[in-house]
Amino acid sequence: MPVRPPLRVVQWATGAVGRFSLRDLIRRPDLELTGVLVYDHDKVGTDAAELVGLSPCGIKCTDDVDQIMALDADCVLHMPLPSSFFRGDHAGDTETISGLLASGKNVITTTGYVYPKAYGTGVLDRLTAACRQGGTTLHGTGINPGFMSDLLPLTMTGLSSRVDHIYVRETSDFAGHPSRQVVVDLIGFTRGPKEYAAAVRPFRAFQRALFAESVQLVADALGVVLDEVEESDEFELATEEFEIAAGVVGAGTVSASRWVFSGLVRGMPFMTVECVYKADARQAPRWPDPGFTVHIEGVPQMMISIEEVSHGLAGAAAHAVNSIAAVCAAPPGIRTVLDLPLITGRGTVRLA
Repeated sequence: MPVRPPLRVVQWATGAVGRFSLRDLIRRPDLELTGVLVYDHDKVGTDAAELVGLSPCGIKCTDDVDQIMALDADCVLHMPLPSSFFRGDHAGDTETISGLLASGKNVITTTGYVYPKAYGTGVLDRLTAACRQGGTTLHGTGINPGFMSDLLPLTMTGLSSRVDHIYVRETSDFAGHPSRQVVVDLIGFTRGPKEYAAAVRPFRAFQRALFAESVQLVADALGVVLDEVEESDEFELATEEFEIAAGVVGAGTVSASRWVFSGLVRGMPFMTVECVYKADARQAPRWPDPGFTVHIEGVPQMMISIEEVSHGLAGAAAHAVNSIAAVCAAPPGIRTVLDLPLITGRGTVRLA
């Protein structure tokens, strides 16, 4: 049997998630790193491997989008912060992803798009046309959304004779997360209540759109027609000052938040996704400890709890990297978890 040449992959963005996937790409013999797009000018010209503490690999980082678009590659791992947070819509990411798809590159993104149908026909038609033009495939993935609130609960319902309600909860601890852009600008920790209320508006729209994708995907997969996706949120203030990797959380500033997204049918919740974010879990005891819970209410009753995901960002990156072969082999078009084969850690097992 002939040996298949490595799939050529571009890393788009080298933030918290992108660095994990970049390290995986360089180490995997079945994948070949062909280009790296960075947003930080100080990284331009740096050997990509040196960004993640590995020996030089010969691929230099660039901030030249046209250069990346012109590369001959099989797939792009698209992992920037979502433009929808900064712009209030998905126009920026949609145009970038469409350009990559039209250029003949498959795209795996962690900026949403786990179920682009949820964004309406405008976004769906734009992405579909780009896939058709380039003969390429788009897949959105992540830990949550992308696995915990999509694939896992759907898999569990395979054991059900009746489903009454699907409940998913994520609690995340950001004490060690180094990015102020994520922890402060995006989530709003360290802000006073009034500043938080004003600053969180675009994040609220981003969160609602993101988790509506998951709820809509699960509903469609189970043949449920939703009336709406309802959102609510609340926050907690720090009682004393403490320090996290992204800065200092002062007393009286936001130190935790709780978001609830419910897909409703005739006023009753079909699926509920609860997201709890804590600047430091030790300082915010009110809500559940870090981890994930999936509960299927019905027959039989089922619950899976994951007490801790110590490297959640690494998990999101790994799932994207592990999806590359399946996405490259898939027919052109938008492919969700409903369309791809089971993604496993093939090639990652270490017995020594």
